[in-house]
Amino acid sequence: MAKGSIYIYSGEGKGKTSAAIGRAVQAATEGKTVVIIQFLKGRGLEDSEFLKRMEPEVKLFRFEKSGENFEELPQEKKQEEIGNIKNGINFARKVLATGECDLLVLDEVLGLVEKGIVDGGELKGMLESREDTDVILTGIQLPDDICFMADEVSKIETVKFKVWE
Repeated sequence: MAKGSIYIYSGEGKGKTSAAIGRAVQAATEGKTVVIIQFLKGRGLEDSEFLKRMEPEVKLFRFEKSGENFEELPQEKKQEEIGNIKNGINFARKVLATGECDLLVLDEVLGLVEKGIVDGGELKGMLESREDTDVILTGIQLPDDICFMADEVSKIETVKFKVWE
């Protein structure tokens, strides 16, 4: 029986990834190991010197090869990236199966379901195999069947947005 918790940050607002990263840093300060896998974000956090300094407690992975946002890619590049994304999902499945970390963050994985790149049933099955690993999912749209599995769901809504100067 799975004991790890599932946390979800979803909604139209900005800050879902930031909330997940905050929870990852909190877990690392408690001596836990964290794996973050980012999807659909272009370069995303790949070049973050801060997160690189947190290794080996926090490990960041990105399987997409393009530095551009997925939506901006031409169709042939999207197909190529879908193969890379599926490699990332397979890696996530392996991380859960082996209990490689205490917390697995699947950033923008709900977007993969929304775009039909990953089947919702496939994601649900992967989550059911989690054993003691806690999992954080982020994305805009939240399918009901995934929502029902969660221990905690946060809806992120931007009320006001000002760019940092």
